[in-house]
Amino acid sequence: MIDDQALDYRVRGDVSDRELTDLHRSAFGVDDDGHDEPWHARLREHSLLWVVARAAGELVGFVDVIGDGGVHAVLLDTAVHPEYQRRGVGARLVSEAAAAAAELGCHWLHVDYEPHLATFYEQSCGMRPTSAAVLRLRR
Repeated sequence: MIDDQALDYRVRGDVSDRELTDLHRSAFGVDDDGHDEPWHARLREHSLLWVVARAAGELVGFVDVIGDGGVHAVLLDTAVHPEYQRRGVGARLVSEAAAAAAELGCHWLHVDYEPHLATFYEQSCGMRPTSAAVLRLRR
C-alpha cells in the first residue's frame, strides 16, 4: 500500500526500469509479460526531460517530454498510480513538465489523447484542443 502523504516532484528524477514498468502496468492496466521495458535507456537517449512524482519514495506518477530540438515539445506516457488518480497528481506532473520545457526554450507543448482524457488535458491542464491525426504503423 502506498502511503498517502505529500508528494515529491522531480524533473529528470531517478527512476528504474522496474518501477516505471510497474507504474505503467498499474496505471494503464497492461498485463505483466514478465520483462521490464528499457525505460532508463530510452529516457536518456530520446527525452528532453521527464518528471517523476514520489510518495514516501514510491513512484506514483510520471510524464515524459520529447522535443524537436527547437520550440516544440510533446508529452508522452502521463501515468499516475490508480491510488493517486483524480487528486491533481497528473495535472501537477504536466505543469512541472511545461515549466521545465519552457525553461529549455520550448514555446509549444503538444499532447495527443483519447476522448475520455479531454477533460483532464483541457480543463485540469489548461491545454486547448487542436486538429491532429495519427497513423498506427504496427499492431
